[in-house]
Amino acid sequence: MKKIFKKIHLWLSVPFGLIISIICLTGATLVFEKELTRAGNPHLYTVEYKEGSKPLKPSEIIARISQQTGDTLKISSLQVAGNPKEAWMVSFTNAGQRQLSVNPYSGEINGWVEGNSFFQTVRKLHRWLLDAPAQKGASSTGKTIVGITTLLMVVILISGIVLWWPRTRKSLQNRLKVSCTKGPFRFWYDSHVSLGFYVTIFLLVMALTGLTWSFRWYRTGFYALFGASTEQPKQSAPAHEDNNKKEKKNEPERLNYLAWDAALAELQNRYETYGTIQLSKNSAQVIQSGKQKGDTASFDIHTGNITEIKVYNIDEQPMSNKMKGLIYSLHTGQWGGMLTRIIYFLSAFIGGILPLTGYYLWIKRINRKHRRNV
Repeated sequence: MKKIFKKIHLWLSVPFGLIISIICLTGATLVFEKELTRAGNPHLYTVEYKEGSKPLKPSEIIARISQQTGDTLKISSLQVAGNPKEAWMVSFTNAGQRQLSVNPYSGEINGWVEGNSFFQTVRKLHRWLLDAPAQKGASSTGKTIVGITTLLMVVILISGIVLWWPRTRKSLQNRLKVSCTKGPFRFWYDSHVSLGFYVTIFLLVMALTGLTWSFRWYRTGFYALFGASTEQPKQSAPAHEDNNKKEKKNEPERLNYLAWDAALAELQNRYETYGTIQLSKNSAQVIQSGKQKGDTASFDIHTGNITEIKVYNIDEQPMSNKMKGLIYSLHTGQWGGMLTRIIYFLSAFIGGILPLTGYYLWIKRINRKHRRNV
């Protein structure tokens, strides 16, 4: 039986090993994308703060931005940071995904926050081998190759477990150690087996969750396994919003920034701590530090008085939304905070090295057999 698994492990690893290395190493790079991006451009994310300093009001911030940018950019939202040392971010309807970083104490523009081109390339390499689909959800050759390789990676990992599963306590001790005194071949062999033994479970979690982005059939089956559907529930807009759209269909949208002042002040009184408060036309989202979702507050567009606060409750969310968040968390290591992210980084990095050590061992064995035959 082990001979069969040995052949499966070898002859799947040889043609797909390099692609596995690319997927794993790029995945390891993306684990700390946010931290590395901020470290590379600290002036866009942090500001100088003096004890007792108070930030400007949203309307004052907007007025100073307008003086510096003119009327070419149409403001859609303002993200207020709870940390006094963090910059505020302004979004525009006609600026794509870009945001403008602003000093909340002076109203000075720090610069544009854009997607880092390096990490954008790494992500395209990780997900599609640089062959991105024409549109979201569509297929491409690169996406298919990554999906098939990830699927085969699961088989390779399982076959590796079968091959090197320790039968005795002494064998287990050998599996957990890397010998550095018995020559290069033994060192690389121990590295391949022992390091693989340590990270296999994490690589399997990454691979099994990553496949949900590669194949629709797999995603449907994965969701169904937990009693969820991949179809997103339709959300109908409130009637008053439809009426407002009809009434103002031909009118340019105007935001009342004085209402933002009142809404922000009231929300800051209600929430002692928060990560960010994002103000838009007549609503605001309050997100706590380290969270992706938060409470949504509605306010009067003229006075800024809070009319309703919808508390975010994960238990009330559709099962499909829960699954989406769970899969992302498990795939990226977000579920356990910084510790699991470090473990995922090391696991993905080692996962990228394993095929290379495997190639080394395979070539060495071929050379040995060749010498014996000669």
